[in-house]
Amino acid sequence: MLALSHYNSSASPLPPHFYNVSAGKVEAGVAVEELPQPGNLTLVQPTTTGVIVVILSMTLGIISNIVALFILASAYSRQRRRTKATFLLFATSLVVTDFIGHVIPGGLVLRLYLSGGVHPEDFSSSDRMCQFLGGSMVFFGLCPLFMGCAMAAERCLGVTKPLLHSSLVTKTRTKICLSVIWLSALCVAMLPCFQLGSYTYQDPGTWCFINVLSDTKEVDVAFVVLFSGLGLTSLAVALVCNTISGLTLVLARLRRQPGSHHSAKSHDIEMVVQLVGIMVTSCICWSPLLIFGLMSVIRSYMGFVGEDLPHYKTLMVMGVRLATWNQILDPWVYILLRRTVLRKIYLIVKCQAGLRGNMLGRWEPTSFPSSEKNDVNQV
Repeated sequence: MLALSHYNSSASPLPPHFYNVSAGKVEAGVAVEELPQPGNLTLVQPTTTGVIVVILSMTLGIISNIVALFILASAYSRQRRRTKATFLLFATSLVVTDFIGHVIPGGLVLRLYLSGGVHPEDFSSSDRMCQFLGGSMVFFGLCPLFMGCAMAAERCLGVTKPLLHSSLVTKTRTKICLSVIWLSALCVAMLPCFQLGSYTYQDPGTWCFINVLSDTKEVDVAFVVLFSGLGLTSLAVALVCNTISGLTLVLARLRRQPGSHHSAKSHDIEMVVQLVGIMVTSCICWSPLLIFGLMSVIRSYMGFVGEDLPHYKTLMVMGVRLATWNQILDPWVYILLRRTVLRKIYLIVKCQAGLRGNMLGRWEPTSFPSSEKNDVNQV
């Protein structure tokens, strides 16, 4: 979605928003080459390397989501188990949302990147493209988190209360739940349209997000608290539900009688493993941006940023970099954590363990008895 790298400095002076050199550290920005302009200003142009990085990142995300979508569609068409079909419907919606969320904001960022970005003096302004890009980041950020939470809650109900799950969870209700998720995320993303928060260009001028660092007001703080609070709450609920599901399946596995039928449990295990993978990926990718944004807007509103402003800008850039990887890694969670792949990994590990056991078994009867015979002969 976004690709950010470093600025190159030249002899021409730049405004402090473009770079900050302190103790050998250069503030994160976009890789650019500077051309002298009249009036002691500089025009930034993207380097070939930076453009290639952006294109490769977008290509990787598009291919990953398309492959996962093809696998999910094929599995959904063959699935007859209702609980599995519901999970696949959620997973397919998640991949589609990630795919769109990778293409639309990524295309806008690439356009800004190729145009050289926005001048620091215009960071506080917010045109239509900035409004759309900022809203897209909020919308496509909340949707995967909400979906991961809903999927974890659905599986927790299916594992702990299967009868209640079978009576409550249907395809129609699942589609209604997905619609509510998309609508809720859209409502949050459109709050600045009603003057409840604002989107501004973020350093280095190639992406837009909630205003967290300059001229923050009460509505900006409330908007960030709402966005970060919803995201972190979704991650916490998913963590609790997945923990309950995992413990329930482990206990059921330990109590299972030898020779009993457990194919349904294998499906549950597969889905819970995938949900844990999605949850871990979301926590790693989105938690930094949610936390850094909350920290930045609170300190900015209280007037404590001051000289630490470049530091908080760097934290925000790092956070958005990690967040972009969520849409690339989510598809691979399903691709790699399918039951067929897990079974192959299990068989490989079991085969390796068996080979080691056989080698150890051959060592014991050939080595120790011979040593005992030698001792007897000596006696």
